[in-house]
Amino acid sequence: MPAPATHTEAPVLSVSQLTAQLKGVVEHEFQSVWVAGELSNFSRPQSGHCYFTLKDDVAQLRAVLWRGTAARLKFDLHDGLEVVCRGHLDVYPPRGSYQLVVDELQPQGIGALELALRKLREKLEKEGLFAASRKQSLPAFPKRIGVVTSPTGAAIRDFLEVLRRRWRGVEVLVFPARVQGDGAAAEIAEGIKRANRLIPVLDVLVICRGGGSLEDLWCFNDEKVVRAIAASRLPTVSAVGHEIDVTLADLVADVRALTPSEAAERVVPSAQDVAELMRGYQVRLQNSLVMRAAALRNRLEAIASRPALARPLEPIHHLSRQVDERATRLQNSMSFGLHEQQNRLQALSGKLHALSPLGVLSRGYSLTQDSKTGRLITSSERLSPGQKIVTRFAAGRAVSTIDETN
Repeated sequence: MPAPATHTEAPVLSVSQLTAQLKGVVEHEFQSVWVAGELSNFSRPQSGHCYFTLKDDVAQLRAVLWRGTAARLKFDLHDGLEVVCRGHLDVYPPRGSYQLVVDELQPQGIGALELALRKLREKLEKEGLFAASRKQSLPAFPKRIGVVTSPTGAAIRDFLEVLRRRWRGVEVLVFPARVQGDGAAAEIAEGIKRANRLIPVLDVLVICRGGGSLEDLWCFNDEKVVRAIAASRLPTVSAVGHEIDVTLADLVADVRALTPSEAAERVVPSAQDVAELMRGYQVRLQNSLVMRAAALRNRLEAIASRPALARPLEPIHHLSRQVDERATRLQNSMSFGLHEQQNRLQALSGKLHALSPLGVLSRGYSLTQDSKTGRLITSSERLSPGQKIVTRFAAGRAVSTIDETN
């Protein structure tokens, strides 16, 4: 049996030296690796970094997602979520452990964008932003149309071409905005807000672009764009992509068009259709006027044949004579009534003079009243010594003070 090797036969490494060698080998060999597993022990402290463990049925791997990478995720992380991670291995010497530094993370079975879109749609739907009761009707004959889109894209050209072919005399104002890539959502939302602030007010607002992948159309699923459309006072039309592409902008808008060309068809009527409709109205109006004129002519002829029209002034003369007779009767009646009322008034005046206290006073009588209340005194029982009384005569009055009553 060979003797055990001594420390003189091989170099003795310190823990840090051995760890450093392992760190170099591991980090060099695993600079980019894809790992699939289930999230567990997930935590996100105030620093914003995400710490978790990737595990499967037989093993587990510690992992970290730095704050900058985590901020770009469009879905929430939680325990139990099946994910696929891309990153590099990092050895942590203080603990003698290794971990996966995640540079990219996607849910398994569904892409990150699809998951984010689903969660945002559920959130906005709960708020009622997609409710049919919120939808506004488009004006039948708009005069000023706003369009939020790229001024150099094919979408605006298709929209204007169909618009010119269908209806003339419409003013179109384009609010330039990128419709793809970073910053596009902010520009689209700002364009919608600017259109709502414009004076004179627009009649309708169209948000459009051509088709594309989910990533290309993602700015039209951005929450800022969806809320800007929901807050628009103008009727809105969303024309994003083709028939198979449905964005949140399509759901929140008042009207969804499959393409920019269809948006133009939805916004303005067809001049040809309107002309045919007007011709139909013209024919119906002419026929109605002809029938109305014929009916009035027959009625006029019937009225003209009546005997009353042969002597049209006879009823007037008859009524004039009745007015004269009634005027005479009224005048006689008024004279007689006035004479009767005068006689009655003279009789009442005589009776009133005979009953008037002033008439009694003229015959030597007098009236005595309390000086304060003016109450008529008819008995000495109502008097008391020191009380002032007023005595009225036929001419003048006298104020007295009561000394004694009996």
